[in-house]
Amino acid sequence: MIHPSRVADLAAEGEPEKEFNPGIAGRLPKKTTAAGALVRNSDGLILFLEAVYKPTLEIPGGVTEFDESPLDACRREAREEIGIDIEIGPMLVVDWIPAQGVWFDGIMFIFDGGVLTDEQIERITLDATEARRFQFLTLEQASDRMRPSMARRIARAKEALRRGFPSYAEFGRMVTSGPTEMVPSERHGFPGA
Repeated sequence: MIHPSRVADLAAEGEPEKEFNPGIAGRLPKKTTAAGALVRNSDGLILFLEAVYKPTLEIPGGVTEFDESPLDACRREAREEIGIDIEIGPMLVVDWIPAQGVWFDGIMFIFDGGVLTDEQIERITLDATEARRFQFLTLEQASDRMRPSMARRIARAKEALRRGFPSYAEFGRMVTSGPTEMVPSERHGFPGA
């Protein structure tokens, strides 16, 4: 479903920009975008799903569809996978992951999925094509059953919750700029621009 404000915003933008070089839009790199929800119980344990299609634990979420925002994808995927509507709060982390094997590089988002009540937990109904089981675990308990980058990404999301502001990571690792890093304009030969 397209949000009404998006329709108005698109109309206000006017006609799409014309390609300055015919065919260039089709040749631009493609990235995978996905979004997950950091959902907890009242004890602070994280909701993990045992996916049926891979051997690693996951949090509710998944890949965005064409023209779907990461937030909308997170809401949709959480509803599909656990069978209940949950309040999806602020973004906690944006994490770039490199290309690997057949997979493009991607931008992964984790949003705050909030704390479920006991009644909500009782109503969880898994989509059998997505997950065989759910459980609430600490990150430490779950880490050996996840890809290392996913464990790092969830750790960044937990830190963001604690600090009260989102973070940017690359492959689950915090990115910090050191004293020798050039500003973007200097990288392209424009000192001080």
